[in-house]
Amino acid sequence: MTLPSLPATGYTPTAEERADLDRWFAAYDAHSARRDVARMADMAVFPLNLVSDDAVGNGRSAQWDREQFIATMTQVMGDGGEDLVFESTRTPVFLSPSMAVVFTDSAMTTEGRTQHLRYADILIRRYGAWAFQTMIQSGWGDQL
Repeated sequence: MTLPSLPATGYTPTAEERADLDRWFAAYDAHSARRDVARMADMAVFPLNLVSDDAVGNGRSAQWDREQFIATMTQVMGDGGEDLVFESTRTPVFLSPSMAVVFTDSAMTTEGRTQHLRYADILIRRYGAWAFQTMIQSGWGDQL
């Protein structure tokens, strides 16, 4: 039996590919800060995969359609009455020119309170634009 030839891993992006991904996140963060959940949803591929854990420590996964994403994110992010500021450090791992796993350490500040977040997203490039397809973060499991 002959195994298929697999592509090499550890793809190194060009400076422009990295800058393009950074621009995508800048736009996404701007939509998040304005709580423009519909525009955030425009930047996703549905069904969107979610991987998390629940309150008792069990791993969970689910898929959300656009409507579920909008409803849940609107509930989580609030009505927009106060300023919301994100400061994020992102570490993308490009698997190819069209796939990246992005690890994020973020501080979200609202009403003088800061919450630290760590999560990962899987993004794919389709038709010349990045879109997120999978969200991975602890603590969402009870909502899945």
